[in-house]
Order: sequence, then C-alpha cells, then structure tokens
Amino acid sequence: MSTAQGGTTVSDRRPRLDSLTGLRWWAALAVFAHHMTNFAPLPIHGPLKLGAQGVAFFFVLSGFVLTWSARPGVPVSTFYFRRFARIWPANMVALLLAIPVFVGPPADTDNSWVRPLSAVLLLSVLLLHGWSRDNDVVFSGNPASWTLSLEAFFYLTHPWIDRVLGRAGRRVALGVLFALPVLAAVLYLARSEIPALQDLPRPVLRLWEFCLGMTLAHVIRLGWRPLVPVPLALGALAVVCAGIFLGPITAPEVWANLRLGPLAPVIIPTACALVIYAYGTRELRGIADGSGRGVPPRWLIALGEWSYAFYLVHATVVYGCRVVFGLQPMGWINVLVYAAVLVPSIVLAWALHVFVERPVEKRLRRWKDDRDKRRSAARQAADR
Repeated sequence: MSTAQGGTTVSDRRPRLDSLTGLRWWAALAVFAHHMTNFAPLPIHGPLKLGAQGVAFFFVLSGFVLTWSARPGVPVSTFYFRRFARIWPANMVALLLAIPVFVGPPADTDNSWVRPLSAVLLLSVLLLHGWSRDNDVVFSGNPASWTLSLEAFFYLTHPWIDRVLGRAGRRVALGVLFALPVLAAVLYLARSEIPALQDLPRPVLRLWEFCLGMTLAHVIRLGWRPLVPVPLALGALAVVCAGIFLGPITAPEVWANLRLGPLAPVIIPTACALVIYAYGTRELRGIADGSGRGVPPRWLIALGEWSYAFYLVHATVVYGCRVVFGLQPMGWINVLVYAAVLVPSIVLAWALHVFVERPVEKRLRRWKDDRDKRRSAARQAADR
C-alpha cells in the first residue's frame, strides 16, 4: 500500500535502518565518556565533557526513528502503550539498581551526586522529574533518567505532530525542517534577554530537537534525498564540537560578540541531524541498489540495541566505582580504567536488555494487541 503526498509516492512499508541503531551506541558511549571525567579524568577531559551532547543526538534520533517507523492505522492509545512498554519497565529496574549509589544521607563534598531519600523519588517513577528546575529533583534517583521524562512528553506529542506532518507536502515539510533551527536560535537568544523564558521547562524547551528528527524523517520518506557524504556530515559535527570547545578559550571576544554560547544548544542538534540524514540515506541507497552499503557490522547493531539499557545503567556503574575507589588522579593510565568500567557496564546493559527490556516489552505489547483484537471482534459482533 502506498499513498501520494506532495506529488511523491510514499510506501507505508519502510525498511529498518540498522545504521541508525549503530549510531545509538556511539551516542551512548559519548555520554559514558562524559560521566567518566568525574571518576577517572584523562588529560583531554575537557573535550570529553562534550559527550553530554549525546543526549541531543538521542532526542533528534528518537523523533526520526518514531516517524520513520510509524504505520498508519495504529490507534493513539496503542502507540502510547507501546512507548510505555518500551521504556518504563527497564527504567524501573535501573532505578532500583541506582538507589544504593545515588540515594542516601545528605550529600557531602565528596559525594555531591547523592540525594536524600524523599517523596521526590516518585517523580522519577512517574517520569515527571525533568519538568523541575531544581537539580536535586531532576537528578533524583537514577540521574540518567531525566531525559526519559522529556522523551515521555515527546511521545505524547508525536501522534499529533505526525498527523500534521502527514498532511504537509514536500515544500512545506522542507520549510519546516529549515525553519526549526532558526526558530530555536531565536528562542535561545531571547532566553538570555527575557527572564521569563529562562524558566521554560526542559521538555518544552527541547521539543524542537525531537520535531527536527520527525521532520527530517518525513522529508526523506517524501523522497527528498540529496547526497550528503557520511565523512562530510561527521566532519561538520567534529568542527562544531571543536568550535564549541575551543571558541571560548581561543577567541573569547568573538565568541561573546557572536553570542555563540546561547546558540550551542541549537548548533549541535542541527549537526546531529545532518549525521543522521547522511547515514540513513546512505543505507537507503544501499538497499535500493542491493549493494548493502551503510549496513553496520552485527556487533555494532547489537550494541545499539543494548544502548538504551547501557544508558540507564552506566552512571550507576561509574559512580559506584567512584564510591569504592575514590576520584582517580588525572592521567593517560585512566584509559585502562575506562575499559575496566566499560566492560561491566556493557555486561549489565546486556543483562537488562535480554532479561527485562526485550521480554517485558514483548509481553506487554502482546497483551495490548490481544486486548485490541478482542475489543475489535466484540464491536464487529455488536454491529451485525
């Protein structure tokens, strides 16, 4: 089945893009490297802190993948339940694992990441903690999970935004795609001048990143696929990251005059979108010509599939190691420490994925699908 939109034929059956699954792993690894700077810093710990921007990559990629894989006719309630089944069970297990590391007596100077046990923890259970402006709330429980509260909000908006995008032709969709970073730039610049905008909740402030990924997927499925080589896209991202790190150091006056600081949260997600586009369209070309170009090796696909679980547990392992071994002195020897912490983090992520994330999601989805079938059969019987 296919539908015509904006003069372009769009198939309802879109191929899975394994290259994007592989990219999820590199984004998760970047976040891991960022957190490791707080336990075993390397001499390049400054640039490694940019790994925190892996979160922006996840937001853009989430919007892209959900829109690319969307199928017509799926009820909104079913979409919401599938998203719940996808993220919540593994998050709850990861929260229980994190509590011994991140929840305890009032924090001291050595364990500043520890928060006292309080009812605030329930916000993590409900995925509402990311709406707070108080870091003691945002990072309560498992500190990595604050992004999930943003994702939960993004999921709520997805069916409605996707419905609007589905009515847009290619020109309109392209206009939205290129307007989103511009509008985000205006917003971020205005935040530095208008105090009221500084209080915008994180989910609202960062929704544009998710929408950027959604719109990118939409224009690709409408057939807009100009060639962007993967090395060029990666180079652009590298230049952006280098500029954001070196700019305030090497050219502080230029940095301040151009107001690049407030624009960094716009430039990075835009560069991430370019990388996602380059990898996705390269794989689509490989699928079209049968060459298999762009398909990553199986080990990278597997790591990408475990990346959500890895993201949930890695901070617990990193800070748990710091509790046991203390803050390590800076040095290149810490490369070995990185490896020593990475391996158990991957093993724990694999276990969470295999024994919780994947089987529980399947069971919940099967239960919901069976329930929907029974309701549909009952309605059909009543109409006869």
